[in-house]
Order: sequence, then structure tokens, then C-alpha cells
Amino acid sequence: MKFIASLLLLVLFSNSIFAEKNQHLELLDVFNLEYVSDPQISPNGKQIIYTRHFKDVMTDKNHSNLWIIDFDGKNNRPLTTGNHSARAAKWSHDGKKIVYLSDHADDKTKLYVMWMDSRDSAPLTNSKYPPAQVSWSRDDKHLVFTQFVPKAKKSLVQMPTKPKGAQWNKPPIYIDDMNYRADGRGFLPAGNRQIFSLPIDGGTPRQLTDSAHNHQSPIFSADKKSVFFTANLHEDHEFEPLNAEIYRLDLTDLSIKALTSRFGPDGNAQLSPDGKKLAYVGFDDTFQGHTVRKLYVMDADGNNQKLISSELDRSVQSMAWAANSKGLYVQYTDRGDGKLALVKLNGSITDVAEKMGGLSLGRPYNAAAFSVAENNRVAFTYGGTEHPADLAVVNNKKVRRLTQVNADLFDHKALGEVEELWWQSSIDQRQVQGWLVKPPHFDPNKKYPLILEIHGGPFASYGSVFSAEVQLFAAAGYVVLYANPRGSTGYGQEFANLIHHDYPNNDYHDLMSGVDKAIESGYVDADQLFVTGGSGGGVLTAWIVGHTDRFKAAVVAKPVINWISFVLYADNPGFFYKYWFPNKPWEDTENYLKRSPLSYVGNVTTPTMLLTGEEDFRTPIAESEQYYSALKLQKVESAMVRIPGASHGIASRPSNLVAKVASILAWFEKYRTAE
Repeated sequence: MKFIASLLLLVLFSNSIFAEKNQHLELLDVFNLEYVSDPQISPNGKQIIYTRHFKDVMTDKNHSNLWIIDFDGKNNRPLTTGNHSARAAKWSHDGKKIVYLSDHADDKTKLYVMWMDSRDSAPLTNSKYPPAQVSWSRDDKHLVFTQFVPKAKKSLVQMPTKPKGAQWNKPPIYIDDMNYRADGRGFLPAGNRQIFSLPIDGGTPRQLTDSAHNHQSPIFSADKKSVFFTANLHEDHEFEPLNAEIYRLDLTDLSIKALTSRFGPDGNAQLSPDGKKLAYVGFDDTFQGHTVRKLYVMDADGNNQKLISSELDRSVQSMAWAANSKGLYVQYTDRGDGKLALVKLNGSITDVAEKMGGLSLGRPYNAAAFSVAENNRVAFTYGGTEHPADLAVVNNKKVRRLTQVNADLFDHKALGEVEELWWQSSIDQRQVQGWLVKPPHFDPNKKYPLILEIHGGPFASYGSVFSAEVQLFAAAGYVVLYANPRGSTGYGQEFANLIHHDYPNNDYHDLMSGVDKAIESGYVDADQLFVTGGSGGGVLTAWIVGHTDRFKAAVVAKPVINWISFVLYADNPGFFYKYWFPNKPWEDTENYLKRSPLSYVGNVTTPTMLLTGEEDFRTPIAESEQYYSALKLQKVESAMVRIPGASHGIASRPSNLVAKVASILAWFEKYRTAE
């Protein structure tokens, strides 16, 4: 008995050691994180299909399967299985079938139909390029979707015929389009995204459009005689990239008519359940850095266009009609919180749910999705600081969470507590919102180093949502501050445009005031401050070290350092110069340089690391290389981390997210003073 008791004590002691070693979130836990997206509630509101995302540590890939659950949370089970990617499920109007995209057969993404009574499925397409944005006809007999169609483009450069057996290089690549590459996609093949229709019983898809433009968001009219879609069919579409319209395509003769005509983006048309009206989002474009996207309705023929969200000074991010066709449910972000509201056709607005979010796994960005049934039951992605997106439902304003897909991980992992903060900016006393994340098992009597983590955009927002990066920083013993300085969205048009043609500048003071507020807490060590941020946050991080030496070390991730080179080298030159600057670079060189962090590199003394994906076409790695060389010439302690194969979204592969966090922590630990 004594031996058994001793053995039991040894086991308990060993288990306590094991638990102690694994009580915080670790880098490898990134591969264990799951999240829910794209909840699709059935027409009768009884069931929800959702996409459940997971990662494979052996192949370093992101995968997803479709799951189905009853509205009351019962009978939660998978519809698809395996290490594949099934996604984009859409119910038929009668609720008897779904269509979805999957690559489970041969790693080629196809469009499938599944019969819900038998769960049998069959592929509907087998093309090189996968369908996207699929929509049902009202009678459930046809589908409409978009698909890329390549188009041969003759080169102006004609090479002579090489001798038989000669080993020449590949022929030169001739480019005459302004937008010839895109971040995450590389150099663009010749062709455009066109609209197709397809019988649900299968067959050959019918191509409905064939113009040198990209077509989006197609939906059938109620009588199935036409298709509504969004596109920028203007001749100057490369120079006015936002000027999209809603069009009607007549299926008898394939003629196209514009239903909107103002200068500015109009799109994402949704047909009302009674088939009489179209809802859409858009705005009058005045080349502001940020313009709130408003909700409009019009008759299905394009007449009687009416703004119905004039009382909402927030962008409508997505919408869905209420069952009675007398209003729409809309998703928007307000002060870091994702919200769902009902906007009636008379303009009245009523909030229905909060805590929408959780779709941004790496950093705490606001992103969510929802759908509405014919009885106005709603399914949505439910987010919070303590978990990525789960599935929730709302009925009569009563919210119920249905899933906890990370319970297996978080039940034995302690996360950092997140506290919301507000402070006044030192520059003009404006209120600024932020969040302070404390290390797990926080001791208020200790002093902790602080990391200021800055969001990108710059017209974007952080919120009360989970962030793997922030939690990993906290698990390493840092207090983390993230914030929404001026320019952030979710606070109205005026607040966002405080940085219009003035970025970076006073947002610096917003952030420094936030750091001062964190130090006032008493548990932040003012002598151990660190700073990092990506994209727009990388810009501000480089700006900060050029204007103060209060930080012990900095990591500038995927930044813009030289606005002149960025505007002419990034993947959308027709947009950046027009909305972020008053003139082209050669017309206003002084202004471009004044706002470029490179201009202040002579002030930098802070040890600084650069971190960027080698295939980033949004903030190309040449920006980081310029700054790295400048820092070296200034004899500043500096390093550069290049993420092979990564685009602007570095964390698109799980190991890249791990590499990013590991690099940042390694640099900060190098300069962190031991306690």
C-alpha cells in the first residue's frame, strides 16, 4: 500500500509538472486553433451549416469541413470530413439541397451539390478555375456564379524561331496593363472573372458575359429572366478602381443595362424576398481616405433609389433581407465591437446582437459573418477576447452560443485577461480606445514589460476579439497594448478622416498617450517598452522610432517606408495615389517625403528589426530593404527577417504565423532586461 501511495504521489507530481509546463499558450498551439465561419441557416431556420477551420501541423496547411447543427444546438455533426477544404455552402430555397465548394476528390476545387435527405453529393463542375460567388434561382433549378476565364494575349515582342535543339530562356513577358500583379496571387494571368449559369442537374455551364472586366456577386431576378451583378465596366476602370455599378443582364439577348450611375462604388446587390426591390451598399466618392458605406434600396428595375441608413455613421459590412421585405439585417463595427442591427425601409435602426467577430485569427481585427432564415432567425459568428469565432444564433434578440470549438485547448490553457481602456490624446484631447492584455496569472504587484502592437489599414479597426499573436506575447510575460488611433474605422466618418492626407502624423500622439495611460496602471515597467505593427502598423512603428527613443526595441513588419516608391510599386497604383495623397508623387515630392518614415531614419537609435514576406506585393519587401540599408548606414542595431513564399497576409500558412511571432519575441527578448 505504501508503494502504491508513493507511486500515486509520483504520478500526481508528474502531472502537476506537465500541467505547469503547458499552462500558457505556446507557439505550437497555433496549429491547434480552430474557428467557425460562414454560418448558413436553413430557409426554415431549423438547421445551420457552418464551415469549421483547422490546421495540419504535418503539411502546414489550413483545411476546413462543413458541419451541420440544429438551431437549438443539438445534433452537431460533420457533413464533410478529411484534410481537405470544403466551404461556401448555400441552401436551396426549398431547403432540400446545398451547393458547396470542395477539393476533396483530386485537390481541384469543384462545385458540388448535396441532397440533404441522403447526404449524397456529386460534382457539378470540373474546370481548371473554380467557381465563386454561387447563387440559386428562386425555383432552385439553376445556379449562377462567377469564374475566371483566361484570354490569350498576343505579345508585341516576337522572337525568331530558335534552332532545333537550342536551349533558350523562356520568352520575354510583355505587359501593358496597369494592374499586372496582385498580392497573394502574384503576376496576373490574362483574362477576367465572368458570369456563368448552370442547371442544378448538371451539364455544361453557359457563359453569360465576355468583357475585359471582372464581374462580381451575380444573382437571379425573381422571374429568372435576368441576372443582377456588380462590375466596373467604365473605360477608365483602371484609373477609377472604385467606380463600380450594379447592372442587369437580360438572359434573352445578353444585353446589359446599368441600374446605378453615380460616381462611386455601388455593389453587393441583394434581392428582396418578394422580388420587388434590390438592396445595395455604396457611397458618393469624393476621394476621402475613408468613406462610410451606406445602405440603399431601389426597385428591381433601378428606379426609386433611396438611402435608408442615413442615421448610421458606420460602414455597412454585409446585409440580408428580413423575411417580410420591409427591412434588412446589417453587420457593422462600433467602437471595436461587431454588431447586428435591423434597418427598416423607413430608416429606423434597432440593434439585435453584439459580439460578432472572431474571423481574424492572428491579430484582433473585427470580422464576422451571418445569415437570416425565412422566420428571421439569425446565425452568426460569435467572437470574444477569450476565443476565436464560434457559432451563435439569435431569435427575438436572445443570443445563444452553440459551439466551443477550442474548448479542448483552452480548458487547460490560461489566456491573458483583456481590459478595455480609454484615454485622451495629448495632441487634441480626443478620446481614443484601446485594450490592455495582461500575462496569464497576472500579479498586479509586479512590473511587466509592455508591447505596443499597432493595427494596419490604416482604415481598419481592432476590437474585443481573440488574437493568437497578442495572447502569445502575453504568454511570454508581456503586457500588450493594442488600440484604435485616429484613422480607425468604427468611430464615424470624421474620426477616420482625421488622417486624410495626413498619415502618419497625429496618430503617433494617440498611441504615445495610450502608452502613458498603460504606465499609469502601475504594473508596466516604463523602462521596458517595445513596439511592433504590421502594414499600416509597420508604417507607424517606423514613424515612432524616428520620433522617439523611449522604446528598447522595435519590429517593423511589412511597412511602407518611402511613399514615392510604394505608390509606384505596390499592386494598386490607381488607388493609392488618389485616395491617400492629393497629387501624384512627382507633383508633390515634398509631401510624400514628409510623410515617409525613411525621411526620419537619421533620428533612429532604437534597435529595429524588419519583417516582411518575400512575395508581398501590397507593401513590397523592397520597402523593408530600403529601411534596412538606411539603418545599417546609420549604424543602428538592426536585422531583417524574410518570410519565404509569404505574401502580405503572412499568416496565411500556420508556420508563417509561428515564424512571425517567434521572430518578434526573439528580438524583444534580446533587449529585454532580466527581472
